[in-house]
Amino acid sequence: QVQLVESGGGLVQPGGSLRLSCAASGSHFSIYGMDWYRQVPGEPREWVATIERSGTTNYAPSARGRFTISRDNAKNTVYLQMNSLKPNDTDVYYCHKTDSNDWGQGTQVTVSS
Repeated sequence: QVQLVESGGGLVQPGGSLRLSCAASGSHFSIYGMDWYRQVPGEPREWVATIERSGTTNYAPSARGRFTISRDNAKNTVYLQMNSLKPNDTDVYYCHKTDSNDWGQGTQVTVSS
């Protein structure tokens, strides 16, 4: 099992930016696909973005053009750069190892003036 620890959430004004980080434990990070999800308490988690082991990226329509997922295999870390944030981006954001039950604890993102 891979341990995943997110950081970088916080309070930001509409139109602002945040960069989320997710540090993974263990070895072989470079062979994993990694995802970001978001969730409002009481609702299903919603997929945001994926970066494959090849570096290929995919985004949900709500994230495309504003968010960028990237990875640094030397640091066992995946990132989510979020720009032009909107109030409805407010959620808890989770990182996830693709095709696994490995999730981080989540980091709160709040977009509000």
